[in-house]
Amino acid sequence: MFIAIQIVFWICAFFIFWAMVGYPVSLKVLSKIFRKRELKKDYSRLPTVTVMVVAHNEEKVIREKLENICELDYPRDKISFLISSDNSTDATNEITEAFIAEHPEVDMRLFCVKERKGKTNAQNEAQREVTTEFLVMTDANAMLDKNSVKELMAAFATEDVSYVTGRLTYVNPGDSMTASSESGYWDSDLRSREIESRIQTITAGNGALYACRNSEYIYLDPIRCHDGNMPMHYAIHGKKALYNKDAVAYEKAGEVDEDEYKRKVRMCRGILRAILPDIRILNVFRCKWYSYFYFGHRTCRYLLWINHLLVYVLNALLVLHPVYFVLFVLQNLFYFCALLQLIFKTKNKVLRMIFYYCMTVVAQWNGVFNILTGKAKPFWEKAETTR
Repeated sequence: MFIAIQIVFWICAFFIFWAMVGYPVSLKVLSKIFRKRELKKDYSRLPTVTVMVVAHNEEKVIREKLENICELDYPRDKISFLISSDNSTDATNEITEAFIAEHPEVDMRLFCVKERKGKTNAQNEAQREVTTEFLVMTDANAMLDKNSVKELMAAFATEDVSYVTGRLTYVNPGDSMTASSESGYWDSDLRSREIESRIQTITAGNGALYACRNSEYIYLDPIRCHDGNMPMHYAIHGKKALYNKDAVAYEKAGEVDEDEYKRKVRMCRGILRAILPDIRILNVFRCKWYSYFYFGHRTCRYLLWINHLLVYVLNALLVLHPVYFVLFVLQNLFYFCALLQLIFKTKNKVLRMIFYYCMTVVAQWNGVFNILTGKAKPFWEKAETTR
């Protein structure tokens, strides 16, 4: 029994290590092996595009967003705008309608979703109105660089590219410790995506800015999100989902821990399914590098919640052994540091990093609880500090 407990302990510890250290390091090694691979771009291709903005009660930012997308550098006869209002009950619709009336030269329409079922459903319903070759999707609070759409389209250089996501840049990392922590984590994640994209395909995009061929759009259950599921769908079918760092969107990170925690809980609303969403991912002959990418970048991270619990409990059972006693002390010290940061809100970077990591794991547990109790919903209340 002692040996069996040790084996399970080290397997769980490996999953944690691989998610946070092993996989990112392995990508750096792979990047040197595949250093000659670069993202192919074809700027001569200027297909017809619809830019879709999904909004629910975004009266604070919707006019700025509409002004922003109207400034995109793309041929006016090849771009249109579709605002999908997810049953907004504030002034979002009125502001949008007024803006459309003020700008008759812009091809912009408002699509009103009658029943609020979340972003994915609002995209599903509005997409049926789209007739252009490509569909670009962006959030209401994400401001786009004027060349972002042109950059997205240039990355569809070959027919096997079905999806391209851009680079989300946080504009307020210096405004709070919370924003700084999220910005630091996100920059690290983007480096991983860039390497994955160069080698074959990414495992997920980001909701602020991404595009797909309209003919290859997939309808998902409202509880699921396109930026997380589209890349997997295309990889399984031999297609590519790429990351173009030159297609830039700007957004505010949450400035208080409460907002960032709620965002992470919302992102975990499908965490159990996402551990292994499709068994075909395991077919390395079909999915190639994607199988490896998904295991390291997704599966291992989505298992942090249970692995941390098992490592702690099993460590407690092994604590009489000197090595495991030391490991148990280190674990308790780690969590104690997170507790100190929670209570005293220090500016210490080490404590802040530990707290942020623990908050992420707790958010996963919250997400699992919501799934098991039927509380997971396809919609959420926006974080006001990101507006």
